[in-house]
Amino acid sequence: MMHGPISILPLVLDHIGYSAGGNAIIRDLSLELRARACTVILGPNGAGKSVLLRLCHGLLQPTEGEIRWSGAQPEKHQAMVFQRPVMLRRSALANIRYALKRAGVPRAERLKRALDALCAVGLEKLADRPARVLSGGEQQRVALARAWALRPDVLFLDEPTSSLDPAATRAIEEIITAIRDSGTKVIMTTHDLGQARRLADDVVFLHCGRLIEHTEAATFFERPVSSEAATYLRGELLV
Repeated sequence: MMHGPISILPLVLDHIGYSAGGNAIIRDLSLELRARACTVILGPNGAGKSVLLRLCHGLLQPTEGEIRWSGAQPEKHQAMVFQRPVMLRRSALANIRYALKRAGVPRAERLKRALDALCAVGLEKLADRPARVLSGGEQQRVALARAWALRPDVLFLDEPTSSLDPAATRAIEEIITAIRDSGTKVIMTTHDLGQARRLADDVVFLHCGRLIEHTEAATFFERPVSSEAATYLRGELLV
């Protein structure tokens, strides 16, 4: 499911902040994300990872600063898969066809694109199975297929394997790699350092809502610049 060159990147965050209930969750954060294949957002619990992902996707609006995409109508060229995806009360195939309908894909194209997406995630034999009776790992694969079928320039993933067993996690990671290799920019959060090492091309490291490091993955894991990142990578508690 290859598609054309990325059109809406880079994504620029210009001194953004986000506060809720009087608490500052993201603080004066500036960042530029280009068409590197897979950006992984890391940080301890409460660092602001999921909030940052939602700000980038447009589900939340910054209370300070500005978020800019380079292309027009970025909302039409991105998709997001959540930690626990919502499955509609219909078959796996119909879940994907419905998403394509909502996105304005012509009716004549929907069936083939939906079937192609299910094949790409290895679920073609379960196309007619009610999505809500599938296992957690299978539902996550349907959610990824549903997003991938839209052919987004950018795919946001929020802790995509946090509740899955090792076998299901491996299957999801293979799909993420295939999506990346198809030309889609992946921006994801994870608490799994092993997963980050396997998937990341570059790492955004947050602590207390602040950007501490943004660097190539190999550099981050082998030679972290900040004491906060070094502490985090050692598995020690950050204060």
